[in-house]
Amino acid sequence: MRLLILVLILAAIVLLFRRQRKKAAVPYAPPIPQPAMHDLLETHVAFYRQLDENAKQSFRARVQHFLDTTRITPVQGAALTDQDRLYVAASAIIPIFSFTDWAYNNLDEVLIYPDTFTHEFDTEEEERNVMGMVGDGAMHRMMILSLPALRAGFEQKGTGNTGIHEFVHLLDKADGATDGVPEYLIPPGLVTPWLRYMHRTIRQIREGASDINPYAATNEAEFFAVLSEYFFQKPGFLKEHHPGLFRILEQTYRRTA
Repeated sequence: MRLLILVLILAAIVLLFRRQRKKAAVPYAPPIPQPAMHDLLETHVAFYRQLDENAKQSFRARVQHFLDTTRITPVQGAALTDQDRLYVAASAIIPIFSFTDWAYNNLDEVLIYPDTFTHEFDTEEEERNVMGMVGDGAMHRMMILSLPALRAGFEQKGTGNTGIHEFVHLLDKADGATDGVPEYLIPPGLVTPWLRYMHRTIRQIREGASDINPYAATNEAEFFAVLSEYFFQKPGFLKEHHPGLFRILEQTYRRTA
C-alpha cells in the first residue's frame, strides 16, 4: 500500500512538472489592447463584423485566450505583426465560436513560414505548394502555416482560407481519426446524410460536374475542410448551390451562416 501511495505521489509530481514546463514555455506576447484588436478584426475579419456587440466581446476574449496559451512562432525569417497573430487566432476561434467549452487540446504551437513549403518543410524547392498542414510524428501538436496564405485567406475575400482549413483539420482529428467526420461536432443523426452528400459530391468533382474546389475531392478529410471554408467564407454561395451540404454544416457548427 505504501508503495502504491509513493507511486501515485511521484506520478502527480511528474504531471505537475510537465504542466508547469508547458505553461512556462509559452512566450506570452504583450496583450493586444482591446480597441486595437477590435479595429483590426473589424477591418479584416468578415466573420467578426457580422457579430453583435456582446458576441464581438466574447470573440475578442477567446482570441486573446488563444494568444495567451498557444505559441505562434515565426521561422526562417517570417516577420509577424499583431494583425498576423490575430489572423491565426481568428482562424482558430471561427470554427468553434458556437462551442463555448471547446479548446484546442491537441495543439501547442503554430509555426509560420515566410512562403509556401514542401511536405518536408523545404522552402527552397521550386515545386513547393503546401500552404498549411497539421503536424504529425515529430511535429505532433504543431501546425504549420504559410504567411502569405494566412493573410490571403482574410484579405482576398475568396472562398479559401488556409488558417480556417487547418484548424478544421484539428477539429476533425480530435476524435482520433482525420476522416472528414468530426464526431465531437456533427450530430449523430447527420452522420449518414453527411457521408452520402460527401461521397456523391466527391464523385461529381472528380467527374468535372461540380463547382466546388477540386481539392475537396482529394479525400474525405480535405472535403470537410474545404466545405467548411465555403461555409465560413462564402455561405451564400454554398446555401444557394449546395443546400443539403449547407444545412448539415449549419447544424454541425451550430450557426446560422
